[in-house]
Amino acid sequence: MNHDKNTSTDLILIVDDDQTLLTLLAEYLENAGYQTITTSSSAAGLQAFDQHRPNLVVLDVMMPGMDGWEVCEHLRAKSSVPIILLTAKVEEIDKLRGFHLGVDDYVTKPFSFAELTARVSAILLRTRRTSTPTHQTISGGLIIDFDQRRVTISNRTIDLTPIEYRLLETLARHANRTIPTEALLLEVWGPQYAGEIEHVKHFIWTLRKKIEVDPGDPKHLITERGFGYRFE
Repeated sequence: MNHDKNTSTDLILIVDDDQTLLTLLAEYLENAGYQTITTSSSAAGLQAFDQHRPNLVVLDVMMPGMDGWEVCEHLRAKSSVPIILLTAKVEEIDKLRGFHLGVDDYVTKPFSFAELTARVSAILLRTRRTSTPTHQTISGGLIIDFDQRRVTISNRTIDLTPIEYRLLETLARHANRTIPTEALLLEVWGPQYAGEIEHVKHFIWTLRKKIEVDPGDPKHLITERGFGYRFE
């Protein structure tokens, strides 16, 4: 079991009997800013969960002994932690079984680490949004009122399209944290737009033209090249 501490407060538990996958996936998630715990057996995974209480669990279905379905049942008996299942293939009956157990998402093997990281980020974004009672964000003269879905600069209302507002709200609710581009696609546009990062780039630019003093030198919507965007 590996527990690598860094500056992130999000802790991801990965349970898979493929040691190579565990090592590489944990390294990728840590480079994306997460802490990780890895275990190669279901029993060790449940023990790690009780000990560390992670923010999200990535769980392989095909585990020796106790399989992923059983682990899900044990976890759901005591927690509503988000769960992503790793599976070789997803049949309709398996999806129904998983959703009945409260699984949050499926990723079919083989998968890219970038895709899985984006799904992790998107689920954690949704979790924070539903649990965070923040009503507004203020940055300089910019005010985002989440209750009224209104954006003002120096008491002047800024006219945003629904997509522009949803993108800005998603970033602002997690101010000073860089959100991966793929996670923004999943959260704002939905899974059918996976991979179409030009959507995000376009709407970031239209937002900058509306809320930045100098869109070419933004102070609120910051680009982390090759990774994502951050609201400050």
